[in-house]
Amino acid sequence: CPDSSLLPETCTALKHRAHRVRIWVVKICSVFCLNVTILQVIFATGALFNAFWLMEAGRFVFGIGGESLAVAQNAYAVSWFKGKELNLVFGLQLSMARIGSTVNMNIMGWIYSRVQDLLGSTGHSTLGFTLMIGGVTCIFSLICALILAYLDKRAEKILCKEQGKTGEVIKLTDVKDFSLSLWLIFIICVCYYAAVFPFIGLGKVFFIEKFKFSSQEASAINSIVYIISAPMSPVFGFLVDKLGRNIIWVMFAVVATLASHVMLAFTFWNPWIAMCMLGVAYSLLACALWPMVAFVVPEHQLGTAYGFMQSIQNLGLAIIAIAAGTILDSRGYLFLEVFFSACICLSLIAVVMLYFVNHLTGGDLNWSAKKREKLQKLAAAE
Repeated sequence: CPDSSLLPETCTALKHRAHRVRIWVVKICSVFCLNVTILQVIFATGALFNAFWLMEAGRFVFGIGGESLAVAQNAYAVSWFKGKELNLVFGLQLSMARIGSTVNMNIMGWIYSRVQDLLGSTGHSTLGFTLMIGGVTCIFSLICALILAYLDKRAEKILCKEQGKTGEVIKLTDVKDFSLSLWLIFIICVCYYAAVFPFIGLGKVFFIEKFKFSSQEASAINSIVYIISAPMSPVFGFLVDKLGRNIIWVMFAVVATLASHVMLAFTFWNPWIAMCMLGVAYSLLACALWPMVAFVVPEHQLGTAYGFMQSIQNLGLAIIAIAAGTILDSRGYLFLEVFFSACICLSLIAVVMLYFVNHLTGGDLNWSAKKREKLQKLAAAE
């Protein structure tokens, strides 16, 4: 029990609560996996029968299930892994996600061509069958979620863990109790990703227009961020686990990202340098930023915190994507890069504020790994 001042029965209740939260998250995760699988099939069916309205409906509800699944996955990860392990776990999660993204970007075109050759025609039927094949990955994800639920239930029986009742209720109104540190983490998340994902979405044409790349070369350099993040995320996660100092790592990642955007905006240096730097920074930030939520939020509020973080991130991305498109159409890529740099500057200001808030409140976000491990051992011994 992390607080030695708590009574033994209170510590037992906290353990029961943590286990109950984990069981709840596993069930929700399975439901969202099933939801995503069904809605991918609906989306593919819409393409197969040339029903665009059905595709739109499938994508709309798919977004709800997919984003909720990400929240459940994060909440489940922090319910099993504590302290210094979290950074590596989030790094592995990001790595697997980016491997999937990279494989998808490179293989779906090939699958479409093979289906086209097999059917002997192009059009919505070929697209529908291709999307159905892509849906197999959703089925695999569902199977993994069901296996995870079974293993967790089996562990409960073997370890004779009772779920117990502590009176803790998970409420949306928990948001009002979030600390200033958590709100700063939210701001960092929104402002940072606003300068990464929309840029990658618009990056291909940027490299073609400014650097005179061919379409194939532009696609290659635009995807390098995800390609780098796949192997580097677990490495950085392990590094942050061993050294700690999460805020410092986040600050380094934000500064590196700002430097890469400035290079792309105001120089004609080889853009591979800036994009590789962006890929490294993106990998590092995810490993150091997302685990910090678990350090400042009680366990029964983790799902709410990660859900809120995911929600405002998506809201920010939606608004920024519209703004970026408007700026690009009216002002061009130079002003767009200045806009992205401004977003990163806001993120940097939030990181600096988080550093001082954490220092003044005696928070543990910037502890070294040795100090965190030492205090955890003392708490466990007591």
